[in-house]
Amino acid sequence: MITEAHCIQLDQNDELAHLRQQFALPPQTIYLDGNSLGAQPHAALEQAQHIIRQEWGTDLIKSWNQAGWFNRPLSIGNELAPLIGAHPNEVAVTDSTSVNLFKGAAAALHMQRSQNATAQRRVIVTERSNFPTDIYILEGLKHFLNDGYELRLVDHPEHIHQAIDTDVALVVLTHVNYRTGYMLDMAAISAHAHQQGALILWDLCHSAGAVPIDLHAAQADLAIGCTYKYLNGGPGSPAFIWVPEKHQAQFTQPLTGWWAHQSPFEMQPSFQDSGDIRAALCGTQPIISLSLVSSGLAVFKQTSMAKIRTKSLALTDLFIQLIEERCADHPLHLETPREHAQRGSQVSIAHPHGYAVIQALIERGVIGDYREPHIMRFGFTPLYTSFQDVWQAVAILKDVLDNQKYDTNLEKNAVT
Repeated sequence: MITEAHCIQLDQNDELAHLRQQFALPPQTIYLDGNSLGAQPHAALEQAQHIIRQEWGTDLIKSWNQAGWFNRPLSIGNELAPLIGAHPNEVAVTDSTSVNLFKGAAAALHMQRSQNATAQRRVIVTERSNFPTDIYILEGLKHFLNDGYELRLVDHPEHIHQAIDTDVALVVLTHVNYRTGYMLDMAAISAHAHQQGALILWDLCHSAGAVPIDLHAAQADLAIGCTYKYLNGGPGSPAFIWVPEKHQAQFTQPLTGWWAHQSPFEMQPSFQDSGDIRAALCGTQPIISLSLVSSGLAVFKQTSMAKIRTKSLALTDLFIQLIEERCADHPLHLETPREHAQRGSQVSIAHPHGYAVIQALIERGVIGDYREPHIMRFGFTPLYTSFQDVWQAVAILKDVLDNQKYDTNLEKNAVT
């Protein structure tokens, strides 16, 4: 049986423990929701104050040049690139994940048709359990193109290879499933997609900053992701899009705003593609929220994704073991794979009254979240989650369940 003393010892031996001090974590709070919104780095407040007071307040419009505002989407993209195995000048931090997915998917379909003019590939593959907005965007793109495209939804990860055949133009998959934490084999699926002649776009929202990623080694074609989860960029912070150098010359997307122009300030009436990663941009950038992404990325420079992954697996292993030891009398079902190769950095537990239980935990200072159907999600961010956090969270969960300290008549909040 695991003891609290054992967890304390794990914290004392944790070489990432000192990084926790760089985050503004409220007292009496165990924050296990970094898979939905990362905690605030202390540096973000100072950064925001500098931008508002100095760069905007004093320097005004001069900051587009002297403070580097104009190139900030790409300079921050270069800061993020090592975390996903990208090369310099291949990542732009811009827009939302949904907008970047639309741009990336449209570009991929255009490349596919340009490279295979005689082939009638009209199938887009994704998972039925993918994050809903990914499916919605693909449905919207399909209807907008009105060119006979079919959206093929896969019901289980084991069926993905079978679903990708020679009719497929594009595969769009999320590396780590938002609901279950199931992690797909990026390299194997990308290789299979290419064998069938398809292009593949990866959604990294639940893996960037949580698990090691090497997009080039996996031979991916495009990728998108958010910065407000494990990357700790702030609520609604701009997302990112990765376009490898090999595709940049052919990359074109329908939201051809002036920031993607070869010479935007020549104010030409016709569009000329920049021919590089800037082609993934659209319009004027939200400088304040964009800049805060750097505050989160700065913490990653003090460690490595290998160390983060090692601690992530130790935290999630501990959580699963403690729940099975201490809460075995309750109808809990583990939705997250036990196998390390198939697990992201979250643990999803189903309970018949999952929403009520998660609300009771939040009232007690243990913050996770809920997703239908019946799933309580707990995200583990190794930069600031401690092993004692895990012990205390399970102790509180046990008390809530043992004594039924939850209200099944609660009305659900707008955000669960």
